[in-house]
Amino acid sequence: MSKLQDLSNAGTAVWLDFVDRKFLNAGGLQKLVDEDGLSGVTSNPTIFEKAMGSGEAYDEGFAAFDKANPGATAMARYEAQAVKDIQAACDTLRPVYDRLDAKDGYVSLEVSPYLAMKGPETAEEAERLWKAVDRPNLMIKIPGTDDGVRAIRDTIAKGINVNVTLLFSIAAYQKVANAYVEGLEERAEKGLPIDRIASVASFFVSRIDSKIDDKIDAGVGGDEAKALKGKVAIANAKLAYAWYQEFIASDRWQKLAAKGAQPQRLLWASTGTKNPDYPDTLYVDALIGPETVNTMPPKTMDAFRDHGTVAQTLTDDVAGARQVMADAERLGLDLDGVTATLVEEGVASFATSFDDLLKVIGEKQPA
Repeated sequence: MSKLQDLSNAGTAVWLDFVDRKFLNAGGLQKLVDEDGLSGVTSNPTIFEKAMGSGEAYDEGFAAFDKANPGATAMARYEAQAVKDIQAACDTLRPVYDRLDAKDGYVSLEVSPYLAMKGPETAEEAERLWKAVDRPNLMIKIPGTDDGVRAIRDTIAKGINVNVTLLFSIAAYQKVANAYVEGLEERAEKGLPIDRIASVASFFVSRIDSKIDDKIDAGVGGDEAKALKGKVAIANAKLAYAWYQEFIASDRWQKLAAKGAQPQRLLWASTGTKNPDYPDTLYVDALIGPETVNTMPPKTMDAFRDHGTVAQTLTDDVAGARQVMADAERLGLDLDGVTATLVEEGVASFATSFDDLLKVIGEKQPA
């Protein structure tokens, strides 16, 4: 078995943070499923902007859509092609979904980043995209903003799988975990099934270290803070997982579990190492544990396959993680401020990528 399969066997499902029509048509996704035990795919506006904005892989699809829909907007043209890619990825992973009885095998498609601060509109878009893709192993990505929390609850209550994205703080994660439970409870009260509804909470990692390390390099916390470089993001993730373990042991969750409810798994996102001084598999090696997911860009997946280390690290030295977090607070590194900034930047970054994507698609408009 490959090391990626070993990772899955250790409890951390392997997902790919990438989608591209040329890659799909060449059987690249199927190869990862067959050889590495891949069990999921995530996409976002930045990924689609890179995929559709370069090369000619989408030109035929655009031409066919334009012929059938003259005068269509750039948004409509984008969505038609994105839906086709997501459907193809869902179909490739459907055997995984069936074999695991809806426990995995999911593909994620994000709502428009322009709606990140508009809860009701987000819920409406989630339902519309769910119907457009029409695959049971689809997950709709909804930002974990304050406005997104209600949309997450309402979307789960409709029986739609949700990937909550842009989570950086434990407090934000706790809000969306409760939103997931509230959605399931609403369905259960109505006598509706809850056993095949799935959700992941995408907890971003490397970006936190990038921000914190910059603060330390700027002199915040003095020399003592230098010992915290490259440690805060992992400590933050470990404490999020510790809370998850407590939560699923609660009476409230156990009542839902007795009705077949699936736990909302923590998904480690932004796991590509941004600091060249750190090991390129750092955010995979350090976050391995049961009922989790790691979504990796191709480069990180290749690195882990080559030299990753599989061990139950997520629950290792939780006391040390608490100490790292306490030290970060004591030294004025302001993790709360950092995570709030990262949410704002994440929403803005995806919106910018979407702007660029629609511009590129507009330029591909036929004469």
